[in-house]
Amino acid sequence: MDMSNAEYAALVKRLAPKSNLLADTLRAFLVGGLICVLGQLLLMLYASWGAGEDAAASWCSITLIFLSALLTGLGVYDDIAKFAGAGSLVPITGFANAVAAPAIEYKTEGWVTGLAVKIFTIAGPVIVYGLAASVIYGGILCLIG
Repeated sequence: MDMSNAEYAALVKRLAPKSNLLADTLRAFLVGGLICVLGQLLLMLYASWGAGEDAAASWCSITLIFLSALLTGLGVYDDIAKFAGAGSLVPITGFANAVAAPAIEYKTEGWVTGLAVKIFTIAGPVIVYGLAASVIYGGILCLIG
């Protein structure tokens, strides 16, 4: 079937599901906000148990990563992401999900060719560009400061 670029674009536009921008934005805001509220509550909980500021922050991060990976493994995080959209991409939980999901999906291919190769499929570019940006910003800071 021969189709021009314009015809293909029209077909895609016609078949693409319509989204309610206001409802999608509201769900993303609420779920992302709830994840952040959970993080704040964990931070306050660990501080109330006597952890110092740095230790409480570390334990909060560890807990959020664990919960995200656990919910990913149980298939619950996917349901949250379908409902919340970008709201589920709050950096720490979204990154943990991005690492855990491919690990679970490709574990049947073996430890090396499956898990080890695919675990950073999504998170790898984030790491690479995050490190590159930090080197550039650090260099700029050294020049300025």
